[in-house]
Amino acid sequence: PPEVFKLSYIQHQRALLTEQFQQFPLLFPLIFAFIYAILCGLSIPTAATLLTLVAGAIFGFELGTLMISFASTIGATLAFWSSRYILRNWVKTKFAKTYTKMSENFDKNGTSYVFTLRIAPVFPFFIVNLLLGLTPIKTWKYYTISQIGMLPGTIVYINAGTQLGQVKNLSGIMSPSLLLSFLALGLLPYT
Repeated sequence: PPEVFKLSYIQHQRALLTEQFQQFPLLFPLIFAFIYAILCGLSIPTAATLLTLVAGAIFGFELGTLMISFASTIGATLAFWSSRYILRNWVKTKFAKTYTKMSENFDKNGTSYVFTLRIAPVFPFFIVNLLLGLTPIKTWKYYTISQIGMLPGTIVYINAGTQLGQVKNLSGIMSPSLLLSFLALGLLPYT
């Protein structure tokens, strides 16, 4: 629906979510993080990106970063497990070309390749989670490397969300802080 793209609609929805957070300061972040982890675990494209921006807008920089850092890593691990133990053949077939490329690089570089994939997202988040489930990496190593490697990206996205949350009118989209946040998002794959 067109109203979904109107600034007034977005501001209203943010206000409703912020009000829920204020009413339930412990429960609401836990529910949000749980939903986030489940959606990541289900490998729904763009869900992590959108929810990370929303978390920044609602919870602010510190709490948003802490929450999403753990929720995204838990969700990534759920997707990793589903690929490893349930969807192995489907993932290999569906992402055959990418799997071949990632598998070769993993065989050559091991865990340092996993860290590189996490710190510089050259492949979509959900595909990386699924394909790394097909590698022999141990779960605890995958979790640890993912937690550390995804943190810079989480910080950049949360910061962009906090900036978006402060936009009061359309001219606010051109604010220097918001433009810098989007520049950082654009440069993230090249770090």
